[in-house]
Amino acid sequence: MQLVVTWKDVRGFNRFHDQVRQIEAQFPKAIPRLMNQVGRRAKTKVIRSLTQQTGLLRDVIVRAVKEKPAFSGALHYDLRTRGGNVRLKYLRPQETAEGVVAFPFNERTLYPRTFMRGGEFPDRKTVPEFDGHVMFRNRSSGRHYTFARSGVYIPEQMVEGMALEAWQGEVRTTLPARLDALIAKLLG
Repeated sequence: MQLVVTWKDVRGFNRFHDQVRQIEAQFPKAIPRLMNQVGRRAKTKVIRSLTQQTGLLRDVIVRAVKEKPAFSGALHYDLRTRGGNVRLKYLRPQETAEGVVAFPFNERTLYPRTFMRGGEFPDRKTVPEFDGHVMFRNRSSGRHYTFARSGVYIPEQMVEGMALEAWQGEVRTTLPARLDALIAKLLG
């Protein structure tokens, strides 16, 4: 799954159309540079919001959210992410006797019959093959187990809640103001 959000959705951008074309002809690097500055600022706010919204650590979100900067001839800045159901490993898991406790959506959640280590309580041993992942048995007997999932989908979270508000806030307030200032400066 891939999500693309672009600057093309800005409502006030149409009123700058003629001036933007004139500046684009005279100063081809000015507008893309401005859009990339505002885009990076918005990306920072989106990452901060996604961290609070999903419960994932910041470095996980930073690795998941990629940017495609604007350039002359393509005046749009994209934030992209893809992925599915996030594994519990990335949500600060802690093993208890009842199962593993993790923090999806920043809420403490118990996942019964899941485990991170092998053996019987209280003498549990680290299993190197698990590499910190949370597992559960998918058969009643035997050694068949698989990764436990959280229900957190980064692409879905990116287009709702605080992350969407952070993106739209920058696009609707900062970009038009900066574009006005650039036009005034370059056209005199």
